[in-house]
Amino acid sequence: MKKIILFISFLLLTVSVSAQQDPEYTHYMYNMSVVNPAYATGTPAMLNLGGLYRTQWAGAVGAPKTFTFFGHTSLSDKIEVGLSLISDDIGDGAKKENNVYADFAYIVDLGGQNKLSFGIKAGFTSLQTNFNGFVLQSGNVATDLAFAENINVTRPNIGVGAYYFRDNFYVGLSAPNLLSSKHIEEKSGINAYGSEAIHAFLTAGYVFKVNDMFKVKPAFMSKIVPGSAVSVDVTANVLYNDKFELGVAYRVSDAFSGLMSINVTPSMRVGYAYDHTLSNLGQFNSGTHEIMLLFNLDLLGKGFDKSPRFF
Repeated sequence: MKKIILFISFLLLTVSVSAQQDPEYTHYMYNMSVVNPAYATGTPAMLNLGGLYRTQWAGAVGAPKTFTFFGHTSLSDKIEVGLSLISDDIGDGAKKENNVYADFAYIVDLGGQNKLSFGIKAGFTSLQTNFNGFVLQSGNVATDLAFAENINVTRPNIGVGAYYFRDNFYVGLSAPNLLSSKHIEEKSGINAYGSEAIHAFLTAGYVFKVNDMFKVKPAFMSKIVPGSAVSVDVTANVLYNDKFELGVAYRVSDAFSGLMSINVTPSMRVGYAYDHTLSNLGQFNSGTHEIMLLFNLDLLGKGFDKSPRFF
């Protein structure tokens, strides 16, 4: 099927040149195990499951679509394990990337509510491209040698992280992909490449109890990639009656967001976020949509006697 290469090429080059390959999330505070393998809840016998579907830059030709699934549970008061799957599609099949990782976290009790965990993740990344039938907007066949050959590779990867947390606070530092690589080498004098650069994440969040009905939950995430500007997300959510949550977020020089979630049942939370693009990509799209589903499964059937899952 023929595809318009103009905007798709711009998307692919934006991803490659800026080295910002990892998908972005507005609900990052609920997606922490994907970013940091040391993420832990300290809740025994509770299986935490989650999924996010993100349609970025809706209405743009070949805009990214990302599906994320994750699950983690504690095996003891010191060990938590998890699994994550990230499927990213750019250009309606032009570039597909799947990441499958297993996580292991070891928790150190610092006394009181204070805990510090160290984590490692290991798995693989598969990348496939399909540039067949690419045409220019003018109707001419694309001749850029960077799109002349499709790619189908699978590579291992590892990541590390540290995570300090209490019931109402966390701060984490992680690098979920430590092995960098290049997918497209120089061809015929044309320096065209798609690299996997190391991403470092600094995250933090806090819960302020205003009264018995209201809690304020600020959160922060910074993404640092060599050769790129630092990406910074700042979020403020208000939680009502431990059930309804509304918030706003700002990704510096990129997007302004509104987000909400609701506890449909004591064990299930559903959320939605909308990003309004502030960068020059805004002229090509009508915003970004993100849907979130969280589910907590009590493996021992003892009921929910712990405070709500704030992060």
